[in-house]
Amino acid sequence: MAQRCDICGKSPSVGHTISHAHNLTRRRWLPNLVSMRAQIAGKTRRVRVCTRCLKAGKVTKVI
Repeated sequence: MAQRCDICGKSPSVGHTISHAHNLTRRRWLPNLVSMRAQIAGKTRRVRVCTRCLKAGKVTKVI
């Protein structure tokens, strides 16, 4: 399953972990995703949403 927000499209970013000896190893920063049921276009759908979109109110929860 893709690590991507269904609302804003936020995806993992890449970079390096740098040790004290300045050795570089590749790493990924994953978005903080939450699986939830949301009301989209009048229908209930299960979506994976980043917490920033959830906090901003871009998604309406289904109770």
